[in-house]
Amino acid sequence: MKVSRRSLMVMAGAAGAAAAAGLGAMPASAQDTWPSRPIRFLVPWPAGGLNDLIARAFNDRVSKTLGQTIVTDFKAGAAGRIGVTEIAKARPDGYTIGMGNLGPLTIFPGLYKTMPYDVGKELIPITMFAASPLVLVVGADSPAKTAQDLIAASRAKPGGTNFASVGMGSPAHLTYEMLKVKTGIEVVHVPYKGTNESLPALFAGDIQSTFDTLPSLLPFIRSGKLRALAVTTPNRVPQLPDVPTLKELGLGDADVMSWYALIAPAGTPQPIVDRLYTAYTDAAKTPEIQKLLSDQGLLYIPNTTAQFQAQIAAETARWAKLIKDNKLEIDQ
Repeated sequence: MKVSRRSLMVMAGAAGAAAAAGLGAMPASAQDTWPSRPIRFLVPWPAGGLNDLIARAFNDRVSKTLGQTIVTDFKAGAAGRIGVTEIAKARPDGYTIGMGNLGPLTIFPGLYKTMPYDVGKELIPITMFAASPLVLVVGADSPAKTAQDLIAASRAKPGGTNFASVGMGSPAHLTYEMLKVKTGIEVVHVPYKGTNESLPALFAGDIQSTFDTLPSLLPFIRSGKLRALAVTTPNRVPQLPDVPTLKELGLGDADVMSWYALIAPAGTPQPIVDRLYTAYTDAAKTPEIQKLLSDQGLLYIPNTTAQFQAQIAAETARWAKLIKDNKLEIDQ
C-alpha cells in the first residue's frame, strides 16, 4: 500500500505527540522515586566557616531522613552571588539545592544595578533553618556603657565618630544606616574586608562601634574584649539575656537577622519541595541541632515556606528603599 506524504506527516505528528506525552509523565514518576541518587547542596561561601558547619550538620541528618547522600559543595565568590546563580540556573529536579542568605536573596537585588539571577523568578526559598542576631558592640575601653550613651556621644560630635562594617551593603552596614535614620546621628562608615580586620580596629580604639553577627562576636563578648549594647532581634537572645533589643530602647522599628536558608531552582516539583521542607524543619528541631545552633550563637525560628517567602519580600523592599534613599547603590 502506497502511503502519501500527507499521511507520513500525520503519523510523524502523532508519534511526536505521544513522545511528548511520555516525557510529560516522566517528572511525576521521578517525583515518586525521588531521591534515587545523591543530592548536591551548594554553599555559596568558602569551606571552613560557619556556613560550612551549619550546612554539613543539617545535611548529615537530612541524608539519613531521605535515604540518600547529600554532597555539600562550595562555590564561593562575589559575596555569594556566584553560588546562588548556579542554584538558580540548575535543572529543577531536586538534585541541586543549596543555601541562601540575607545578602544574596534580599539586599543585593537593590544594591547592585545588575544581577545574574532573579530571586522571584528563578529561585524557590523553602525555609529558614537558622538565624543570627546582629549585635551592636563597642570596645571594652569605650566610655559608652549603653546604646543611649553611644547615641549621645555621636550626637555631641556629628561626623566625629565612626563605625565599622565588613563591606558596603553588608547587613552590618545597612543596619547601622537604619540606626542613623532612626536617631538622626551622623557617623562615618569605615568598611573592612571582614571581621578579621574590623574587630582588631575596634579592639585598638580606631573604630568606635559596629554591628556584626552574634557568632562572630560572642567569644569576644564573653572574654570581655567587647561590650554588647543591643541586639536586633524581636526579643532578647538566650546567649545574651541582659542585653536589650533596639526596639526596647526605642532605637529601631525593624528586626534584622542574618539567616541561613534552604533554596531550590524555580520549577522544582512541589512534592519534592514539601519533602525538603519537612526534612530540614525536622532536623532543626532535634536536640543535637538545637545545641549546635545555641553553641554557635544561632537561633531556629519556626517558619512555613509561605511565611519565609513573605519575609523575603518584605526585607527586599525594606533594603531597596534604604539603599535608594541613601544613594548606596553599587554600579556593577
